[in-house]
Amino acid sequence: MGKDEIGREIQRMIDSGGSRISVARDPVNRPMIHHLCDALGDRNPVYLDPDFAAAAGYTDVVAPPGALQVWNMLPPGENDETPTASPVERAYDLLRHGGYPNVVAVNCEQDYTRYLVPGDVLTCEERVEHISEPKNTKLGRGYFITTSTTYTDQESRPIGSMRFRTLWYANVSEGVGDE
Repeated sequence: MGKDEIGREIQRMIDSGGSRISVARDPVNRPMIHHLCDALGDRNPVYLDPDFAAAAGYTDVVAPPGALQVWNMLPPGENDETPTASPVERAYDLLRHGGYPNVVAVNCEQDYTRYLVPGDVLTCEERVEHISEPKNTKLGRGYFITTSTTYTDQESRPIGSMRFRTLWYANVSEGVGDE
């Protein structure tokens, strides 16, 4: 597939729909909430102290909203062994193998419907939302691709959403950037 065809093929995938669905391998739990708070340096007592959380109107501690996506993340290296059946992975493979092997995060927007509580099991549904025309950037020529993810709990109630944009590019030194 030629480099000009990559964007058109990804647009066809967007137009046809389809998504990548994953269910968290573990329910939200206090020990992981504690680890997340330690990693984030967040000592908010509503995340750490059940009595404080109860006084604030919650049934238990709640998870930091900014960590929404970690509950469904695969361990490092597992993505490399996962079949590329989803449109998201197929789009990334087209870019990677089509001459744009480098990737950098551009921006991430998250919206939160409610706090996660221990026992919640998250399901996320991710789809490719947008592919740009090829762009010349300071990093090299490439495509901006945006995915949209919705998060629901074990009863299919909304938890939040995320829009994530990345740039897949070829270094100018790799010869693709001058096309």
